[in-house]
Amino acid sequence: MYSIIVVPAHAADPGSQLRLAPGERLHFGRTTPNDSGRTTPRPAGGHRRHLDIPHPGVSRTAGEIGATASYWTLSNFSTASTYVVENPEGAGEHIKIAPGRVDAPVPFEFSRVVLPAGGDLLDFCVWAPRHDYVECGQASGDGEPTALAFPLDRTKRYFLVLAALCESRLRGAPHAPLPTVERIVERLRPLWPAVNRAAVQWNIDYLAVKLRLKPGPDRADAGPRLNGKKESLVSLALRFDLVREDDLTTLAEVAR
Repeated sequence: MYSIIVVPAHAADPGSQLRLAPGERLHFGRTTPNDSGRTTPRPAGGHRRHLDIPHPGVSRTAGEIGATASYWTLSNFSTASTYVVENPEGAGEHIKIAPGRVDAPVPFEFSRVVLPAGGDLLDFCVWAPRHDYVECGQASGDGEPTALAFPLDRTKRYFLVLAALCESRLRGAPHAPLPTVERIVERLRPLWPAVNRAAVQWNIDYLAVKLRLKPGPDRADAGPRLNGKKESLVSLALRFDLVREDDLTTLAEVAR
């Protein structure tokens, strides 16, 4: 039974993919360890295989992937380069693997490993096992219910505004500039004919208060001015999954 699948860059067919069972390890670098005359910096248990990345900017012993039953690990054998593991489905979510870090656990189901190589950025993908979750039991009838951290009503217009703010980054462009208020007005008009610039701006201000990015108007201490309000809202929403890709169905009727 295979645990993870490694997909090299520009893999043309499933035969190019590498499948690892729990306990197996995949070394990656410019040449195989045997051909290079060098070995990895440490011994590794289980069966080891190799992914060749033919680029002069990639070390011969660049790193190693380890497969387990429910996640995978990444070791960075570089002495100077930080590797980045991106979640292509996470609107910019990523982790950094520092030089020399060994067996760093990767939590994403679908990952893109990015290696700096001279003036280029090289990558390959890793498909991990489906994540398992504990089944939610019946809520106890005793005591008060737990308060929600970010209570959002997905049927309200403020959620439409928040979804429109997050849309470009959720659709696979994690570094896309955020839409202007005018662009949000255009985006929402088919669903909200009366929308205007003032209404969108009011909802952005309301979200900033509702998500506790700034004090409410009833507070004596208004606090410092919140610069980059839209960026702060989107960062918070994506970090805590307040808006997911599935939520973009709220914009489904909006003509693009």
